[in-house]
Order: sequence, then C-alpha cells, then structure tokens
Amino acid sequence: MDFGVAYFPTDYSMRPADMARALEERGFESLWVAEHSHIPLTRKSPFGGGGELPKQYYDVMDPFVSLATAASVTTKLRLGTGICLVVQRDPIQTAKEVASLDQLSDGRFIFGVGGGWNQDEMEDHGTVFETRFKLMRERIEAMKAIWTQTKPEYHGEMVDFPPMMTWPKPVQKPHPPIIVGGAFPHAAKRALRYGDGWMPLGSRGTDLVETFPRFRQMAAEAGRDPETLQLVAYQTAHESDRVKRLTEAGATRICFSVTPLADAEMLAKLDELAKVAGL
Repeated sequence: MDFGVAYFPTDYSMRPADMARALEERGFESLWVAEHSHIPLTRKSPFGGGGELPKQYYDVMDPFVSLATAASVTTKLRLGTGICLVVQRDPIQTAKEVASLDQLSDGRFIFGVGGGWNQDEMEDHGTVFETRFKLMRERIEAMKAIWTQTKPEYHGEMVDFPPMMTWPKPVQKPHPPIIVGGAFPHAAKRALRYGDGWMPLGSRGTDLVETFPRFRQMAAEAGRDPETLQLVAYQTAHESDRVKRLTEAGATRICFSVTPLADAEMLAKLDELAKVAGL
C-alpha cells in the first residue's frame, strides 16, 4: 500500500518544496496538489462539499510550478495533480508541461485528471459545461498522441490539429499514469475507457470499501485487467481502521487531504498521518 498527501499550496501554507522534503523523510510515497485557475464571483455550481467555498480554492498556486519545485528537492517522492482541470487547458501546452515535469523528475509524475465542477470557471476558459467530459476525453487522447508519436496528429470533434513535432517525450512509457478522478459509476467508466486508474473522493459520502470491488468487476467486464489499474482513495479519513478497510477492499494508494497549514502545524499533521499509515 502506498500513502500520499494532498493539499492546496498557497502563499500562506508550507511551500511545496518543504512539503515534499517532509513527506519523503517520513516515508510517504506521493504529494498531490489541486488546481483552480481562479474562482468567479458568480456561482452557477454549488460547492460539492456544502456551505461556503473554502478560501484555499481561490488561493491555490499553479500545480505544475508547485510540483516542479517539489521535484527539485526530492529523489523518490512521486508527484501528482489532484486533479488537473484539463477541460480548462490547452492540450498541446499541457502535454509539454506533463512531459517536461516527468523528465525533470526522472519519471515521477502522476497525471490525475478530472472534468471539474465549477461551471463559471470553465466558461471563463471558453469551455461548455455540458460537453466538458467529451472535451476531456479528446484532450487526453490528443495528449497521448503527442507523448507517444514522433509526428503526432489528432482529429476529433472538439480537438483537431495536423501533424507536428514536439519534445520532450515523457520518461515513463508510454506516458505517465493517467488517474481519472470522480464518482462512481460515470468517472469509473471514463477511467476504464482512457485512464490507468480511478480516483474517487473518500470525503463525499461514497463507501469506497464497497465501490472498489465493483470497479474491479466492471474493469474485468470491460476487458481491462484489474491488477493493472490503480485504485486511489482520495481525501480519505485520517483513521487507522479506515486505512485497513480500504486496503482489504483493494485500494492501491490512500491519499490523505490536509488543509494549507503553516510549517510547524503542517509538520505536526504529517507526523500524525505517518502514524495512521504505519510509516
């Protein structure tokens, strides 16, 4: 079982490089950072967690810059986006950022992706909320072509470009693992269609202990080998019993979520989580 920690890096939290060093020293396997380009003042989409949107959503730093600084001070820690909002990003430029980070980290990047929930934020980027999942699929397929082909091209309904030359290519072959975030069953189906794993939120009332075996059955029925797919319990409870139950259910990685704390408070929280994980 691998254990990771996710947070929103901000200008008032522990910096990503310091966070990464602390995680590696304590035996954690991965660091995950969130993404929001901005938060519009209008609100067509309610916050899934209920109540007011936490301040960290407005303040979070760029994930690729954050993870690059983390990569520069570590040697083993894996570095993940949790999640990258590909529906708000140009796929050609994002493919280069992914490949560059995978190169500079010597193959330690994990590409967590999702369709997002904030309609206003997406529309500011020119993304149509109702068709965001189709756009996500085409952009991921296009990025796969860029990472794996010498002269990639892609021709979809929403993403279309002629043959091109672009480097670097990722260290990991054929590309960094793509872990699709979202709820069961729809995001699970997306993960089986074009991902290398599934990453549901453990903090939204979903019983992952029950759902993970259902996903593995769904994978087998779809012709995917369940043993080759990563199952990430994201934002799960900080309890030893919960960790044990998720392990028994087939989770391959448990990712704890922490608020953007300052240095001393964050170190204390990481010590606490290391004990929960048995590190």
